[in-house]
Amino acid sequence: MLRYYAWLAARSLKRNPALTALMVLAIGLGIGASITTLTVLHILSGDPIPEKSARLFYPQIDPRTINDYHPGEAPAEQVTYPDGMNLLQAKRADRQALMTGGGAVVLPDDAAIDPFSVDARYTTADFFAMFDAPFQYGSGWKAADDDAHARDVVITRSLNKKVFGGGNSVGKTLRLQSTDFRVVGVLDDWRPTPHFYDLNSARYSDYEEVFLPLSTAMELEFGRNGSMDCWDNTPDGDQLHSPNCSWLQFWVELDTPEKAKAYQAFLNNYSDEQRSQGRFPRPNNVRLPTVMQWLDDQKVVPTDVRLQVWLSFGFLAVCLVNTIGLMLAKFLRRNGEIAVRRAIGAPRREIFAQFLVEAGAVAGAVLGLLLALFGLWGVRQQAADYAELAHIDPTMLLMTLLLALATALLSGLLPAWRACQVTPALQLKSD
Repeated sequence: MLRYYAWLAARSLKRNPALTALMVLAIGLGIGASITTLTVLHILSGDPIPEKSARLFYPQIDPRTINDYHPGEAPAEQVTYPDGMNLLQAKRADRQALMTGGGAVVLPDDAAIDPFSVDARYTTADFFAMFDAPFQYGSGWKAADDDAHARDVVITRSLNKKVFGGGNSVGKTLRLQSTDFRVVGVLDDWRPTPHFYDLNSARYSDYEEVFLPLSTAMELEFGRNGSMDCWDNTPDGDQLHSPNCSWLQFWVELDTPEKAKAYQAFLNNYSDEQRSQGRFPRPNNVRLPTVMQWLDDQKVVPTDVRLQVWLSFGFLAVCLVNTIGLMLAKFLRRNGEIAVRRAIGAPRREIFAQFLVEAGAVAGAVLGLLLALFGLWGVRQQAADYAELAHIDPTMLLMTLLLALATALLSGLLPAWRACQVTPALQLKSD
């Protein structure tokens, strides 16, 4: 029967091509707008490291002064250098990494390549294993290299191709600023979205191209990027090592809920210990959010993106109402046909099924997908740092098809129900 209903639907749609095109356009426009904004939201609100995001935590403590203290406010978003080193060296987590963003000038040995600037990440040895960074060649440095202020560097695949031609460059020398570094690893393609481990940098733009030990970067006084929050009028020259300036990000990996609970207790004990030494004048304010909780706390998804999703679905609802009106008018013009079918024995459920299949035939999935692709192309032309990420993935492709089918069926429910309510005797008598 379904094949027969599809044949009837095709005949009916061909009889009114203008009306059919109008319904398909209405649904397609609504789907295109909705999928465009929903895709952007899907990209921006996704889990950047789904395989272990529930095991990665961002410890927060509050070393700030009692001035301007408000009960219930969030603790400091970053840690000071003394606190970061204390937490790092305590080694209370399965893995831990202390880090900040920076930048350096690459001086290639090849005279044909001019010096150029790259973004950098100054971090500690556990960074790569903790965040599952994939390597094309080599590996990260060891914890002992952090202590030794080693001149080691990990570079990205793109930088390796630009400077070393793309081959295995492990063991080769890369000059940064005026210092020679030994390449110990080359990262494969890796770009967690958003840039969750440091939200002070651009959250969705290109990532760092060189990674080197934090201790080395500080010894060589490499430039840093990111925010810094100071209190107690700390002199400019003492800010990086000051206990009154927070500017570093600290992450830990804890494999079980029990370990997370124990680590939070450790942070409370650490705060009490620092208070006994004359620091941390505020009441204990310790938090240990996971990756997704941290992204939610920081409101990573722009408010205007969420608003656009609501507006687009409102537009889809308007398109749906208009399509229902058009389809209702079309179906009611066929009362005579319906009455004849009912008179020769067709039950109401078959009439309902027939017209529901016809409604499904104007799903507008292809048009909606094309309009969504065009909309996403428009998003990529914007200056926003997430613009280049706006592409349809398999999940959103499936969502497009499901949304098109659901919209078409919803638009056909009322007209199909109204069609199956036609009274054959009255209709035939009037005809």
